[in-house]
Amino acid sequence: MDGNGRWAKQKGKIRTQGHKEGINTLREITTWCAKNNIAYLTLYAFSTENWNRPKTEVDFLMKLLEKYLIQEKQTYLENNIRFKTIGNIEAFNEPLKQTIQSLEADTATNSSLTQILALNYGSRDEIKRACEKIIQTKAYSKESDMGSLIQSHLDTKDIPDVDLLIRTGGEMRLSNFLLWQASYAELFFPPILWPDFTSDDLAKIIQDFKNRTRRFGGL
Repeated sequence: MDGNGRWAKQKGKIRTQGHKEGINTLREITTWCAKNNIAYLTLYAFSTENWNRPKTEVDFLMKLLEKYLIQEKQTYLENNIRFKTIGNIEAFNEPLKQTIQSLEADTATNSSLTQILALNYGSRDEIKRACEKIIQTKAYSKESDMGSLIQSHLDTKDIPDVDLLIRTGGEMRLSNFLLWQASYAELFFPPILWPDFTSDDLAKIIQDFKNRTRRFGGL
């Protein structure tokens, strides 16, 4: 979900207005996926590096996230959407953590789409935390398949690897997002800023994705 700030600047608005507009796109894309047989949708909502932004912007994003999760609960329920998170939410304030955990519990049995918000997420941090869990629990031995062991301790252990990764806004880098899980993902970098991204844009990218031949290192 990249480009909220640039969208606001282009429109002569403050950055927070771009984040507000991005929520509308989030809602549209999520409900479209639920209605079009998409099983998993993961969105990079707040990275471990985003704490480096001005405190006023970070505080606004925390309040906006909590407001979104509360207001959109009915949307999740009506569209049979399961809500999950990846990342370390322990850094968030208690009301926000409770809101996240409550929505996860209330939607746990929904099955049309699993929407995953990456919150206080960074792929390097995720892999580091996975390795720390393995060491702390002594879950390894000489016979261990370390690749499988690490994967089973990632935040995404119950989620399939990424098939299609889209970064809006035109930046052509992964920025510490799902580095392990996106090893064989097809990548798309549309120049469209997130608030301008529509379900029609997503549908076109998915059609392009379907036309690609995925070899996974083979011939």
